[in-house]
Amino acid sequence: MKKSFRVEDLDCANCARELEEALAGIPGVNKATVSFMAQKVMLDIDESIADTVEKTAVKVAKKEVPECTLVF
Repeated sequence: MKKSFRVEDLDCANCARELEEALAGIPGVNKATVSFMAQKVMLDIDESIADTVEKTAVKVAKKEVPECTLVF
C-alpha cells in the first residue's frame, strides 16, 4: 500500500535524506522516499498495520528532523 504525506518546514536535502533513512527503518515500511523539492514523503507500507506505521512515521519524523511536520 502506498501512502503520501506533505512535509512542512523541511529545510534541506540532507534533512530529507536523514528523514528517508529513519522512515525506511520503521517495521512495516517496505520503502520510503522523501522529496525535498516537492516537500513530500512517499511510503510503501504493509497494509495490515498501516495505522500504526503512519503514527510511528509522524513520531520518527519529529524526532529525526524536529523542525519538520508530516501532514496527512
